[in-house]
Amino acid sequence: MSTSLAFVFPGQGSQSLGMLAELGAQYPLILDTFKEASDALGYDLWALTQQGPEEQLNQTDKTQPAILTASVALWRLWLAEGGARPAFVAGHSLGEYSALVAAGSLTLGEAVKLVERRGQLMQDAVPAGQGGMAAILGLDDAVVIEACAEAAQGEVVSAVNFNSPGQVVIAGAKAAVERAIEGCKARGAKRALPLPVSVPSHCELMRPAAERFAESIAAINWQAPQIPLVQNVSAAVVADLDTLKRDLLEQLYKPVRWVESVQTLAANGATELVECGPGKVLAGLNKRCADGVSTSNLNTPDAFAAARAALA
Repeated sequence: MSTSLAFVFPGQGSQSLGMLAELGAQYPLILDTFKEASDALGYDLWALTQQGPEEQLNQTDKTQPAILTASVALWRLWLAEGGARPAFVAGHSLGEYSALVAAGSLTLGEAVKLVERRGQLMQDAVPAGQGGMAAILGLDDAVVIEACAEAAQGEVVSAVNFNSPGQVVIAGAKAAVERAIEGCKARGAKRALPLPVSVPSHCELMRPAAERFAESIAAINWQAPQIPLVQNVSAAVVADLDTLKRDLLEQLYKPVRWVESVQTLAANGATELVECGPGKVLAGLNKRCADGVSTSNLNTPDAFAAARAALA
């Protein structure tokens, strides 16, 4: 185990058609992992990620299992190729479930069915077109929170992802989000742009989804994480299984405290981060969250080889 190493797992938005194609061609373990997930889900997940249709891959109940499986495939490959075990794991939103598989808390088969259900419940909670999310760049957190409070006017809109200093995502009812965008622009935001998502994640509109999801969380035989896990809701290392399960439910309607999560990792000496998943969204955020933090990626053969060499 490397005490300075932490693995971080990305959330929705990291998917792309053809993700891990080169690694899949090179390493049978990638395809085996996707087959294991496909068997649990009852459809060919690898075919969907490689051939689409893209609209289907971008549906939240398909996106979540796809990113999770890609992330777990890369984790397994890292270990199989002799990579060091990290001292900590963490995941951004959906990525928390990938981290839990890596930490041994639940199996891949359990996890893909769990996040498929999570996606379905999130989609059901707010009819298509009624919710929205937007990225706000260049404002302090407190200013974004103030703009949301002013824009609410009896509807839900709140800051939901504290991704890096000066980058906050807001979510809520569509009209309230639009008002908050204007409020943020009026307060000097560099950019305030709607996100192409079908579900307003991590806001109070998701509380009904959490209430229905409790049954799915309770049905799993959870194991204590074998690697310390920093959770989104608390930005702290999970203390016990009851806390773990409670925070997974609250994560649906409470903010993702990513800045503080990366700072928690750094404060515990984990400054060499590996983004274990498709894409490289987290690498761009992490370096702005805490001083001295570096992030490697595993999403292509070259990136994987470079990370292995750097962290050998």
